[in-house]
Amino acid sequence: MKLSDFSYHLPEQLIAEKPATTRSASRLLSLDCNSGAISHGRFTDIAEQLGPKDLLVFNDTRVIPARLFAQKTTGGRVEILIERMRSDTSALVQMRANKAPKPGNLLSLLQHENSEEVSEPVLEVTAREGDFFIIETIAKSSLAELVERYGHMPLPPYIKRADDIEDQSRYQTVYSRNPGAVAAPTAGLHFDEPLLARLESRGVGFAFLTLHVGAGTFQPVRVEHIQQHRMHRERIEVTAEVCAAINRCKAQGGRVVAVGTTSVRSLEATALQSNSEDSDLQPFSGETDIFIYPGFDFKVVDAIVTNFHLPESTLLMLVSAFADKKMLLDAYAEAIGENYRFFSYGDAMFLYRAT
Repeated sequence: MKLSDFSYHLPEQLIAEKPATTRSASRLLSLDCNSGAISHGRFTDIAEQLGPKDLLVFNDTRVIPARLFAQKTTGGRVEILIERMRSDTSALVQMRANKAPKPGNLLSLLQHENSEEVSEPVLEVTAREGDFFIIETIAKSSLAELVERYGHMPLPPYIKRADDIEDQSRYQTVYSRNPGAVAAPTAGLHFDEPLLARLESRGVGFAFLTLHVGAGTFQPVRVEHIQQHRMHRERIEVTAEVCAAINRCKAQGGRVVAVGTTSVRSLEATALQSNSEDSDLQPFSGETDIFIYPGFDFKVVDAIVTNFHLPESTLLMLVSAFADKKMLLDAYAEAIGENYRFFSYGDAMFLYRAT
């Protein structure tokens, strides 16, 4: 399979710069992955498509304000995007500057990109790892405290505006609780408290795993033959409680509905780690670089709630594996024709297989 097989043209005006007025007011395109049948509605319609045997699996990661603006002691400005926190004092980061910092360089932090008020030097660049850098705090404050004080919400690169106060809540799911992500699990942004209560009243089950989304999720695929692509590593936590809920759901004939591609990767990576002689899912905590593309054999996930993804992205490849590539791209073409809003703050899809 070639990278170009996963290309499509998206008019720029369909990229959502802002979230919908209310979370669950976004639109929903439902796709039957057996027949290719498409229906259109509002996201709240998902309640009627789920029943008391079904289990929604959410990613409860919480986004940290991972974009920092800094200044070198020589005066040059630097933009920092945390990839992952390594400890209370250290992080793996991306950096953008006219001249890349070198190990040993000290950095001061700014409240805003163009701020004239500069802190004392509080960070040191200690190493370089490929395209990434390691930074360490040299201040009395922990790195997490510095991030909370100076950080900005790390909006995706295709949103061409600065973050604002609304993003502090809207680029965050209502059920987020484990800080560590530097990008939101955006399928979950459509769920609000009234919708969750409605689903619960219908008997739909909930389970929560954790995958801290890294900035690597936005890294482009740079090989033409996608099988040669290597995914960035991500840490996941799928507990015994989650596995028990999934095993009960399967035993009762219900559907495991993954909310977002992060939940899909977490569940399917956990299945690969489970004992092959045991049909039940076993808990897993650790790192994965699972790459899901057409031909993948899904072991756990029966349906997916997801957003519309970038052309030629690994996320588009993942949903193409579940839906069939041509069927999915035909659905995308219809969504474009119907002026759906795309990407992180955009509308949603529900991918299922009718029985």
